This record gives sequence, structure tokens and C-alpha cells, in this order.
Amino acid sequence: AGAGAGASAPAPAVKFDKAKWVASLKPEQKELLQLEIDTLDESWLAHLKDDLVTKEFLDLKRFLDREISSGRKVFPPRNDIYSWSRHTPFSNVKVVIVGQDPYHNDNQAHGLAFSVRPPTPAPPSLKNMYIALKKDYPNFEPPPNRGGLLTPWADRGVLMLNTCLTVRAHEANSHSNRGWEKLTQRVIDLVAQKRTRGVVFMAWGTPAGKRVQKIDRVKHLVLQSVHPSPLSASRGFFDCGHFRKANDWLVTRYGPEGEIDWALGPGTSTKAPATEVDAKEAQSADKKAEVIEKTKPEVVKKVEEDKENDAFDEDEEALEEALRLAEEEEKEKEK
Repeated sequence: AGAGAGASAPAPAVKFDKAKWVASLKPEQKELLQLEIDTLDESWLAHLKDDLVTKEFLDLKRFLDREISSGRKVFPPRNDIYSWSRHTPFSNVKVVIVGQDPYHNDNQAHGLAFSVRPPTPAPPSLKNMYIALKKDYPNFEPPPNRGGLLTPWADRGVLMLNTCLTVRAHEANSHSNRGWEKLTQRVIDLVAQKRTRGVVFMAWGTPAGKRVQKIDRVKHLVLQSVHPSPLSASRGFFDCGHFRKANDWLVTRYGPEGEIDWALGPGTSTKAPATEVDAKEAQSADKKAEVIEKTKPEVVKKVEEDKENDAFDEDEEALEEALRLAEEEEKEKEK
């Protein structure tokens, strides 16, 4: 899972014996943590193992078990909850994009913030991210067929992390304040503490901004803006320049190999000049997207466009409500 890690000057490897750790777990712990044992990338498990056995996290896992055993549908699909960790191993992280709640309608969430699998179309916030990208890189092309698959970014070192990792179907924020926030804050803090060569953090909107408050801004680059939601994007997101600013900074830290290729269209690259190596990487990412599109038809039903838009409108309304409440909470604290 660690392809391309060399360019990022990996953090010192943690000596971690996974089998020994699993053997040390109590029977109930092992049962509750089977998903983490099976699907959380070992590079992250090595750092998070102590957090997983806390009472708070085990209570979260008990809550999730109750949700599922009572017949409730939970998103993303079980094996996708930690897909961010497998696409972006710890030593690969160069950029962190902080999201909030997973999408809560069918065939949307798959474990990467803002991303959706084909043939689900890009939701409104992601479309606005494309607009901002196009301003930074005029040659940027979004995925074909109105797509929103961002796995190429994750594979290139962009950690796309929601602060809450699950949600009850069709109920926004239904798993908030159950324990995920503490774990994902730990993920952010780990990156800030141990990726000492420097990482770019992108935090859009008030809730995401709170997540990066304590990050060392000498060691790292923290880019903040309003959220790309249609409600707020016109208040500064489109012209924030974050994607180019991130690359300009990464090149100063890592050299030319530190630059992120933001391209998502087939055979394209935002790197200039595009080297032969970059082109091969872009083609590889495109092939992955094509494979997913061809092999996953059973999990992404094609529905009428107006239904898709209705579903995403619900997502946006829920997000806007969360943003509004967060801003009100912030104002109350300032009084």
C-alpha cells in the first residue's frame, strides 16, 4: 500500500509486531476491534493501537455493533470505513484535507472525505473544489462523466479524513460525538507531531478550523477558508488558491518530487512540466478509477439525475446546518 512513499521522506518506522499486539488483546477487545485488525493499515495501527483499547473507543464500537444488529444501515460500507488509511499510509502523507460527516445516502460514502465512486456524480461541494482547482491550474480536468472519485489524490499522499467516520443512513450527524472525533483528532495530531519534514493541512469551514488550531505553523502549512458548500463558497473559497499554495510550499520542503498532481481527468497532469514519470502515475490512477467503475456496478445504481441532485441537496442542507450551528457556537463563546 505504500507506493510512492520514497519521495515523501518517510517518518521513522515504528517497530510494531501486529500479531503480538493482537495476541495481547482480551477476547472482547479482539471481537470489538476485528474491523481495525483487518482493515486499518498497519502503518496507522502501529500509532493508534493504544487509542483503540481505550474505554471511549470500545464504547464507540459497542454502539456501532448495536446499530447494525438492530437493522440500521450505516455508511460507508464496513470495509471502507478505514480506506483512507490504506490509500494513504502514514509515511506517505503530504497533505491533509479535513472533512466532517460521511455522505449519508446510498452509493456515496466510501471512506475518503468529499469523494464518491462512479457513477455517482460529484456533489456540490466537490464541484466547487473543482472550480477552485481550475483557477489554480487552468489545465485541470475533473473526472469523466461528472465523476467525484478522489482515490488518485489519496494514492499521491493526500489524506482525505472525515472527523466522524460513520453515519446512519439518511440521518446526517447521527454518529457525531460518539467517539470518532477523538480518534480522528489523534490522527491529525500524529501527522503534525511525527511528519517532521512538514505537511499541508487544508481546513475549510469553522468545524475543520477547530481541528487544526494547535498545529505548529512553523513546521507545517495550515490553509484555512470558508467551506466549499454552495452556501459559503462564494465568500472566499473559489479564490483561496489552496491547491497551488500547497504545491508551492511542498516544493520548498521536498523539492520537485514533493508536488501533488491534482489531475483527475484521463491522461492529464497539473504538474508542469509533466515528466514521463508523472504521466505514468496519472495513467496508473486513471486505470484504478476505470477498474472501480467496471467492477463495482452492483454497488452504485444509476438513478435519475434529479434524484441524485435531491440526495445531494439533502447532504448540503445537513452540512449547511452543521456549519451554521458551529458558527453560532463560536459566537456564543466569544460573548
